[in-house]
Amino acid sequence: MMATNGKPLASLSLDLDNLWSYMKTHGDPGWEDFPTYLDLVVPRVLDFLKERDLTITFFIVGQDAALAKNHAALRAVTENGHEVGNHSFRHEPWLQLYTDDELETEIARAEDAIAEATGDRPTGFRGPGFSVSESVLRVLKRRGYRFDASTFPTFLGPLARSYYFFTAKLTPEQREERKLLFGGFREGLRSTDVYRWQLAEGPLTEVPVTTMPVVKLPFHFSYLIYLAGFSPALARFYFRTALTVCRIFRVQPSMLLHPLDFLGKDDLDALGFFPGMSVSAEVKLGWMNDFLAEFARQFEVVPMGRHVDSIEQARKLPLVAPRFDKPEATSVPAVS
Repeated sequence: MMATNGKPLASLSLDLDNLWSYMKTHGDPGWEDFPTYLDLVVPRVLDFLKERDLTITFFIVGQDAALAKNHAALRAVTENGHEVGNHSFRHEPWLQLYTDDELETEIARAEDAIAEATGDRPTGFRGPGFSVSESVLRVLKRRGYRFDASTFPTFLGPLARSYYFFTAKLTPEQREERKLLFGGFREGLRSTDVYRWQLAEGPLTEVPVTTMPVVKLPFHFSYLIYLAGFSPALARFYFRTALTVCRIFRVQPSMLLHPLDFLGKDDLDALGFFPGMSVSAEVKLGWMNDFLAEFARQFEVVPMGRHVDSIEQARKLPLVAPRFDKPEATSVPAVS
């Protein structure tokens, strides 16, 4: 569906992963104190978006919303007109291991904390590390969610997982826990376009994180920053090409941001292991300016909820049966 300016719609979201969640996933000590950079990155992102007249969706981690020290930053998100989504409570990228009762608690707990902190109750969900299962989808549908955004249709998931295992400090038990992180080969066979999951509770709209149609190569902004570290010109060319391919195949992209897209080595050194954290914030923000300018040139950029509304009104979405790898479910220790 075209916007009023004649450009096709696209959506933009930011997974508001906090410092502690990166440390936890990496196996670093000290994450249990929930160190935060939200008071630094959220105002920076909000100013950046305001200067470009962009309104997006922020997927918020429930544990951050439950802490009073983060409330001012999170309240500013909705005060600036942005949409909020649920990014789980504990930000553990292995939701496939949760039992049905644990999933219900995890999603509801995050939902309540986000509503309390921001004033808005989320109706969209993205699993951390793109973790999703049929049980997750069924809980979301029962709780009245409008859409899920947890699939990442690329064949490169196993490669990303290998790099993660190489750089992380993990015990054998933690490696087993994370063995499906970023998905397997099956993820590359999923659609890059919006569709609906066919569930016993009724259909649920799925908005994949867009990868390049046909070849399924990623081009979200963290990946572009990684490429820009080798050649900014190459990264810009790659992004233009990916967006052009989307327009050729009539895919309205849903693009993904992360906080580290706006933070540099001069902001914090605890995440120096992460790709793209070897350059300054000033350099990185310059790259982001170029990328988002190109995105807005080819598409009208809107929050995910508006994007979903537009697509659902414009066409009948295909129904897809949920098929996922099914690891043996185990009880996941609760965090207070």
